[in-house]
Formats: sequence, structure tokens, C-alpha cells
Amino acid sequence: MSRPLDVLTAALNKKVILKVRGRREIRGILRSYDPHLNLYLEDAEMIYPPKEEENQESETETLGNIILRGDNVILISPP
Repeated sequence: MSRPLDVLTAALNKKVILKVRGRREIRGILRSYDPHLNLYLEDAEMIYPPKEEENQESETETLGNIILRGDNVILISPP
């Protein structure tokens, strides 16, 4: 049986999708993490959801290399 941090260790150096506060998603390559779930991502992109009242696609913003504080993370989707 694997533990949650084992799953993160298996996802190192792979692309992950994170759901964060504010109905946003971040996509990037997971390079490292700590026990507080502070994450270091390379080639990160912020994905903003489309507004419900408008028929448009989601917007993407390039962030580059980032450190994301763990208390902002709601969900991590490994590859």
C-alpha cells in the first residue's frame, strides 16, 4: 500500500496538474516538495477557468519556475 508522499515521490520530474484556491489550476513539472506540500514546479502555467456567463476558452498564463506554498494546494493530480 502506498502513502500519499510516495505518490508524490513517484511524480517527481513529471508533469502534474494542481487545483489551487480561487478555482484555478497550475500545470508544471514537479521537481521537489517538502512535508508541508510546498512544491517547486518548473515550466509552470496558470490556467484560469472560463467565466460562466461568457462562452470563451480558459486562459493560460506562463509562470516559469515557481515555489507554491502548500496551504494553497487543494488537489494534486499525478501523471
